[in-house]
Amino acid sequence: MSQLTVKSLFEGRKGFRHDDQPRLGVLVTNLGTPDAPTTPALRRYLHEFLWDPRVVEAPRWIWWLILNGIVLRTRPKKSAAAYREVWTEEGSPLLIIGQKQTRGILERLQSRLQGPVVAELAMRYGNPSIASGLRRLRDQGAERIVVLPLYPQYSGSTTGSTFDAVADELKRWRWVPEFRFIGQYHDDERYIEALAASIREHWAEHGRGEKLLFSFHGTPRRYLLDGDPYHCQCQKTARLVAERLELSDEAWQVTFQSLFGKEVWLQPYTDATVEQLARSGLKTLDVICPGFSADCLETLEEIEGENAEIFQEHGGDKLRYIKALNDRDDHLEMLAGLVHEHSQGWPEAGGPARTLRDPQATQERARALGSDV
Repeated sequence: MSQLTVKSLFEGRKGFRHDDQPRLGVLVTNLGTPDAPTTPALRRYLHEFLWDPRVVEAPRWIWWLILNGIVLRTRPKKSAAAYREVWTEEGSPLLIIGQKQTRGILERLQSRLQGPVVAELAMRYGNPSIASGLRRLRDQGAERIVVLPLYPQYSGSTTGSTFDAVADELKRWRWVPEFRFIGQYHDDERYIEALAASIREHWAEHGRGEKLLFSFHGTPRRYLLDGDPYHCQCQKTARLVAERLELSDEAWQVTFQSLFGKEVWLQPYTDATVEQLARSGLKTLDVICPGFSADCLETLEEIEGENAEIFQEHGGDKLRYIKALNDRDDHLEMLAGLVHEHSQGWPEAGGPARTLRDPQATQERARALGSDV
């Protein structure tokens, strides 16, 4: 009589060996990018993105009808055209910059930490996915994982959604790793100084505009009223940078961009503000987007492209976009420092070494107990 084969409900690590050295794993995440600047690729990407209840908080059946009956029939073609404006020979700017950021963070951690560390880039939507990134860390022997979402300001629609995706994957694993999650760094001293330094350098090269606009990605206003701290954290980031630059209250302003749908979002809106400033007689305007850790569609096409055109069409002369922190050295130093701080107490960061294995002794003990790995 043959034995009943039962499929495991949980995943284990591939290629596990008892003499493997445990590692610290770092998962660097960002929002995501389509696989290509084409209508089919954008349809897949937007479906995953906009179906997330963290992004669109609406009754599922109503939103399903709107999303599939209207949005995905019209928006992918328009979005694909916009992505083609920023796509490079290497691919998506967000993905290329994210890969550089991940390598830079890893290099700095390898020089700081006492134990082995590995790092992977993952996207909340699109590829490489959060699930695949976590699995790559697991299969490299990461028994402790720090997740670093590249969102300086916390929002349920970004940071919260990332946590959901990480949890959804980890609950499938047989051996759940030790786990730490970096929720925000909107007022971190090093982040504020990196932003201020990037602005100073831009002014030194291009001259200083008459006003500095801090443009953050928008969210529906009701998210703020329901307790999301994003709006407050955006305001604090901008205020701290303005103070670091010793700007008067009239010299800077906070706005919100990328609104979607007909609902009231956080205000004032960036595009409307840009138009109003141009109409008022302002000739030079500097814009920085501190909520974006890497340049992407929303900064390159929307701010540097669309909003620059709006400014000129209504009487302005030059709208100058100040690049995201991207893979600047001070930015990578700050991010690596965050991970280092959140890994304190673990062996790789100088904590108790009791869990760092002696590979030869471990293998001998395992074999004595009957293991063949």
